Amino acid sequence: MKADKVLEILRLHIPADAVAYCFDLWKSSPFTLKLTRSRQTKVGDFTSRRTKSHPQITLNHDLNPYLFLTTYIHEVAHLKVYLQFGSRVDPHGEEWKTTFTELLVPLLWENVFPEEILHELRRHMINPKASSFADTALTQAFRKFDKNAHQFAILSDIPEGSIFKLQGRYFKKGKLRRTRVLCRELQSKRDYLVPADAQVSDVQFSLL
Repeated sequence: MKADKVLEILRLHIPADAVAYCFDLWKSSPFTLKLTRSRQTKVGDFTSRRTKSHPQITLNHDLNPYLFLTTYIHEVAHLKVYLQFGSRVDPHGEEWKTTFTELLVPLLWENVFPEEILHELRRHMINPKASSFADTALTQAFRKFDKNAHQFAILSDIPEGSIFKLQGRYFKKGKLRRTRVLCRELQSKRDYLVPADAQVSDVQFSLL
């Protein structure tokens, strides 16, 4: 992937004061950086594409700048760990936690993140989780800066039995199972486990 294309993506999607640092990370270990459609189950991922010479990181195109930046660093940490250890270690084990922390700490300043996010992110990085969405307080801080946040509800905030729209389909909310909710898709009558922090729309609240 050409350097100018990577730099263009970074300039468009992350805070200006973080661009040079993130571009240097790419230059030190180049990878394909790809923007994708919005995905409810994940905001980014890293794949080795079978060989260390063709790694790829994908990021949802519609993330706010602060979540885009944090996810970028999260996935670059996966790349760094993979280049050093291959597939011999836990994807979100101690090696990844250490690397993620080392890469993100230089960005934890007021000129990069708003105070609301910075406070929660500094706390989160004491023991980072596999997904920032597993940290409710951090998720709420990030979502304050989503452009269309007012159009959505959080699945965990609506009553059981409510009908909601997700990715063009309608579901009925069921029981919470740890970090996911068992929901029934109305047309197919099939059950799906949906992340509790998923953003949903067109909510029809249950009266039960």
